Order: sequence, then C-alpha cells, then structure tokens
Amino acid sequence: MTASERALGNVANYVDERTGAAAWMKKNLTKVFPDHWSFMLGEVALYSFIILLLSGTFLTFWFDPSQREVLYEGDYQPLSGVKMSAAYASTLHISFDIRGGLLMRQIHHWAALLFMVAIIAHLLRVFFTGAFRKPREFNWLIGVGLVTLGIVEGFLGYSLPDDLLSGTGIRIAEAILQAIPVVGTYLAFFAFGGAFPGEAFIPRIFTVHVLLLPGIFLALITVHLMLVWYQKHTQFPGPGRTEKNVVGYPLMPVYMAKAGGFFFVVFGVVAFLSAVASINPIWLYGPYTPAQISAGSQPDWYMGWLDGLVRMSPPLETHAFGHTISWNILIPGLIVPGILFTGMALYPFLESWMTGDKREHHLLDRPRNAPNRTALGAMSLTFILVTLLNGGNDIIATHFSLTINQIMWFSRIGILVLPPIAFVITKRLCLSLQRADRDLVLHGTESGRLLLLPHGEFVEVHEPLSAEKTWTLTQHEQIPALELNSHDSHGVRRPGGLKNRLLKRMSVATVEQVAKPDADDIKAIEHH
Repeated sequence: MTASERALGNVANYVDERTGAAAWMKKNLTKVFPDHWSFMLGEVALYSFIILLLSGTFLTFWFDPSQREVLYEGDYQPLSGVKMSAAYASTLHISFDIRGGLLMRQIHHWAALLFMVAIIAHLLRVFFTGAFRKPREFNWLIGVGLVTLGIVEGFLGYSLPDDLLSGTGIRIAEAILQAIPVVGTYLAFFAFGGAFPGEAFIPRIFTVHVLLLPGIFLALITVHLMLVWYQKHTQFPGPGRTEKNVVGYPLMPVYMAKAGGFFFVVFGVVAFLSAVASINPIWLYGPYTPAQISAGSQPDWYMGWLDGLVRMSPPLETHAFGHTISWNILIPGLIVPGILFTGMALYPFLESWMTGDKREHHLLDRPRNAPNRTALGAMSLTFILVTLLNGGNDIIATHFSLTINQIMWFSRIGILVLPPIAFVITKRLCLSLQRADRDLVLHGTESGRLLLLPHGEFVEVHEPLSAEKTWTLTQHEQIPALELNSHDSHGVRRPGGLKNRLLKRMSVATVEQVAKPDADDIKAIEHH
C-alpha cells in the first residue's frame, strides 16, 4: 500500500467513525439506474442549470441593477454619449470591456434556452410514458412548478439589461398586470414602484432573478432528485424487468462516469454555440425608452406562445360599475395559461380518478398503449404550436409575402379546429399501431420467402417473433372501464347519477384499446 492510499484510508476511517458513512455509501453507491437515451433529457436540464448558476455568478460581479440615468462612455462607439440606464450601460460594459464577458453572457442565454428545451422535453417524456403515476405524483407537480418558474425566471433575466427589446416585453407584462380586475393597477404600481417605467423595477427583478427564484429552483431540484432516489427510477418494459426491480448499471463507477462525461459534453455544446452563434445583441437595440418600439420584436421561444395568444385575441372590453375589464388581455395573458398549467398539474389525479387505478407503477407505458393520454398530449402540443406560430406572425408575414390578418385568422380558427383534429388522428394512429402489434404477434414477421402450394397458390412464409419481442408487445396491462351502475341492486337510483354517468363515459374513452392477443389466440393461430 502506497503512502497516498494509506492517507486516503485514514481519512475515510476518520469520517466513518464519526458519521457512520461507510454503511450508507456501501449500500447506495451500488444503486442501479436503468439505461435509456430518453432519461438523459433530465440530465441535460440539470447540467444546464449548473451552467446557468456558474455563468450567472460571473455576470453579477459587473452588472449594476439600477435604472438611474448615466451617460455611456464605453468602447462601443455607436452609443457613445447616449443617455441610458446603469443596467444597460453595465451590460454593454460586460459585453465589450470585460475579457470573456460577451462569451459568458451568451453562455448564460444559450444555457437558459437549452434548460427550457430539456425540461419541457423531459416533462413530455414523463407524460407520454406515464411516469407521473403513483407514487410519482409529487415529482410531476415539482416538474410543472419548475417549468412555470423557468418561464418566469427566463422572462425576468431577459428583462434585466433594460434594452429596447426587453423593455417592450416588460410593457406587455405591465399591461397584463393592469388587466387584473380591481387590484391590477395596484399590483402594477407595486411592481414598478409607481407609474411605468419607474426606477424600482430592475432592482426588484434582479433580487428575484438572482436570489429568490434560484433558491427555489435549488430546493425543488433537490427534492426531485431525492424522490427519484427514494422511489427508484422508472424503466421501460423488457425481459426480466418487473414492478419490483430495476435493470441497469450501478451508480459507481458506470453511471457516475457516464454522467460526468455527459456534463462536459453539454457544457462544450453550450460553449460552442455561444462562441459561433450570436444571441440577444442588445447593443443593436439601444436603451429602452417608452416612446419607441423595435419592429419585428420576438421573445424567447418559451414565451412565444403567450405572445401569440395575446396577439390573436379580439378586442373585447367590458365597462361596468366604473371599471373597465380588458378581456383581450386578461383571457390570453392570465386565464388561459392558468387553465393550462392547472390542468397539467392535476392530470395524474384526473387519470387515476377516470381509470380507478390506484396501484404503484414503475414500468413505463409505450405511448401507443395509452391512446387517450397520447392524444391529449398531441392536442395540447398542437394548441401551443398554433399560438407559437402566431407569436411570430409579423416575421412570417414579411418572409412569406403574407398579411398579418391572414396569419391572425388562420391562428384564430386553427386554435379551435386543429387541436381536436390532432386528438382524433393521434388516437386513431395509436389504435392502428396496437392493431399492427397484435397482427405481428399472431402472424409473425414477413420472411420474404414465397411458398408454392400444390393447387398453385403462392403464399409468403411468416417467421414467428422471438419470445423477447412477443413479451415486449404483450406485457402491458389493459384496464377495463369502470362499472358504475346508476341504480343499486334494489332498483333505487344512486345519488350522484350525473357524475357517475360522466365518469363512466370518460373511463370508457380513457381505456379504449385494441385487445392484445392472449395465449389462446396464439395457440389458435398456430393450427392454421
């Protein structure tokens, strides 16, 4: 044993005698994690968040969160001598005067975009595979909370430089605040420290962006990882995988080596993007002044759907009792997003209620085996894509020689028509894929060999599936619809009949399936 090995052993023994860590580490360092590419989406979100913390800490060393008016005297000559806020001037100082400052700004921005892409993709993976079911409802709620906070955090960070483009977004946010009945004006005055734009907004959102929300993020991510560790990771079905085991690789050394290497891959991709692709060039926009607005202004993609909702809303207002309610701002800016995020948060409980399934689930679903859920997801994505398209209606109009009114009316009609169409098509596709799986199990795969029968008929020889493939296609459980009778055994109507009829209809729609082949079907086909 070398001197260094003895020293490490002594340190480990010292710590173990005082904390008892050896037994805990021996048990948990061999914890098994399943291996599938889609599980890396959550890791991308985690590593992007770490990059955000590191780059954001660097930027706070020189950023001045103040709206006091200063005269710019930095190295960027086109703005030399221009009056601007200290926040905008310090951002220019970071970009042009601090070595590596512009690169760090762009790393921070690209990491934020990647974080939102990864966390939404991760949430979609969880939704479409049913990973939100018992006992993981709390983790689903944490995920929805992280997406919501990510949108707010991204908007606040985007607004900090106080340039003309971000100021336009702040003005829209102020309008949404004012649209809240009765208390909207008071909330807007509180947020801005007086009339818009005021001098208190940038310092306040700096505190929220740098201190409050990152702390909440850290707490939620920590709880999320603790729950994943305690409840064990979900896994896709396969031979040897059950609801009571996990098939994969141990944490040490395999998983940690892969995770550590993947972190540097993500960091490298973000750094490369930041070095070659310019993003948010605030020096081209100039400082914010309420009297100006930049043409073709677009928010970050995760805010585009909200901007598209506001743009497509017709001019609806109500005047009553001395108050004006701007429905054209209130509905798309607050009510519709509130319904969407509330529905997302409650969906695991609604699905459990509709199916009556209260059991624990550690094996994931194939999306085709949950056609109603997959169709709901496709419908929601179609809704978001239509609003996102309308969020860039001015850019689309200029690039494709269309008018904004054409895009506006397409979006207004499409947001009502396209999501239901997407639901029906997706559900039919899932049922068709189930039917194809059933035929594959019963008849096998085409071999490409033709057989000439004695009476002259040509038939193609089919090869039976392997036991592994057959098990994968038939292992899923098909839950029957709830049996809810409107009358009891004595013919007396049960209370809550309307609710039970509604629940029964939803249950039938939710569990609609193509019957998978059982052992009797397979034996019967073998005789043909």
